[in-house]
Amino acid sequence: MLLSELMKAADYTGIINRSGLDPKTTDIHSLCCDSRKVSEDSVFVCISGSVNDGHDHAWGAYGHGCRVFVIEHAIKLPDDAFVIAVKDTRVALAQLSAAFYGYPAREMTVIGITGTKGKTTSSIMIYNVLRNSGISAGYIGSNGIYFGDTVLPTINTTPESIDLHCYMRQMLDAGVKTLVMEVSSQALKMARVHGIRFKICVFTNLSPDHIGEYEHADFNEYKECKRSLFTDYGAEYIVYNADDEHASSMIAGRRCKKASISLFEGADFYSKDIAYFRTSGCVGVSFTCVHGGEELSVSVPFPGEFSVYNALTAMAVCAELGLSVSEVAAALEGIRVKGRFETYELPNGATAVIDYAHNGVSLKAALQALRIYEPKRLICLFGSIGGRTRSRRAELGLVASRDADFCILTSDNPDNESPLGIISEIAEYFTSGTCPYIAIPDRREAVEYALKNSESGDIILLAGKGHESYQMIKGKRESFSEAEIIREFCEQYQPV
Repeated sequence: MLLSELMKAADYTGIINRSGLDPKTTDIHSLCCDSRKVSEDSVFVCISGSVNDGHDHAWGAYGHGCRVFVIEHAIKLPDDAFVIAVKDTRVALAQLSAAFYGYPAREMTVIGITGTKGKTTSSIMIYNVLRNSGISAGYIGSNGIYFGDTVLPTINTTPESIDLHCYMRQMLDAGVKTLVMEVSSQALKMARVHGIRFKICVFTNLSPDHIGEYEHADFNEYKECKRSLFTDYGAEYIVYNADDEHASSMIAGRRCKKASISLFEGADFYSKDIAYFRTSGCVGVSFTCVHGGEELSVSVPFPGEFSVYNALTAMAVCAELGLSVSEVAAALEGIRVKGRFETYELPNGATAVIDYAHNGVSLKAALQALRIYEPKRLICLFGSIGGRTRSRRAELGLVASRDADFCILTSDNPDNESPLGIISEIAEYFTSGTCPYIAIPDRREAVEYALKNSESGDIILLAGKGHESYQMIKGKRESFSEAEIIREFCEQYQPV
């Protein structure tokens, strides 16, 4: 793509060109915000991150042959560099990425789902229902990138804009015209989805999360970032959880078609007659969905009231896309979501559940949902991430110590922090009258201990890792899979 054409997409404030480079004859083969990936035919966009500033790596990109740079504050480069100045390099990266990949979002129906909890399960429910109904759909979110037979990993819930537009182009070239995307608060704050029009926007719920030194300054900033999805991205149809206290402020001022979901009468899609069931390898919930004066029985293989919300969300979104409520209900019965109440029946009669619950609100909801199934013991294995969001340690400790019968404190991406140091902070909240616990810093050993010491009728909640297939230790991702540990236990099990 010619640099002159690419530049038309960016709102630049100035150009520094002492090199004589002609944008009309300069062909650009790649956009980069990682200086290690550039070549002589690249444009390097200097992103100011929460930890690192891409402007500091411009010389590294120059050393790899790059001569075209996008900056938001002054840097010194050799005279043969072509420098494009902008107000915000994150916005510019999104603008340039969209243009470089031919504006794929303009040819797709994009569904954006935001909220504190429920994004992943709701998104994958919708994605699977659409595919089961013959609609070629794609998914981008915490669990990865899915379209056709392609499965790719993601580092962030919502990828960086340059990657996002690349994936959308791949999807579009493969015939995918409908995209279900989890939209995180960080993605909205960092302009990763800038310029994308979302036909359908979904609000699941809101509670404090991702507040800390390298994330959101406070709850209000977190909330306003979430809210921007509904105000700034062209929503034509909004699905929202009417039972959440923040729902009205989230969707205020939007004059578009809306559908409410609720556990109570009066919403566009609401539930009644909620019941819980437990079968081999499954803890689930059934309910009656009421919509448009009609009633329909629904059953999903996930526990808790929040699973009813997720299912109602899927029904509201898919109905807008032309599917009947009965079609959606039939498809929901067989859906499984990796790392979201991923359930295993153990040969000793206990049940292991892998879930991503990683903060106080989600852990409390998970434990309360599993308590309904009357386990002999409700065992909770968890840790807390190192390096950021330290406030989670208190809330996790308080919730688990009160709502579980026994806890195993362990590691969850400790990174450069001491696992024992993190565990000791959590353990402060296990006081007299709370449940007993044991500390096992090595997570593999902790999971193996939980499985070997479980008994028939126990439910073991392995909380925090969910879909993740790694442990972040001292800056490196080390391979780790709780599902694999469970499978090994089942294969090697010898009854006493």
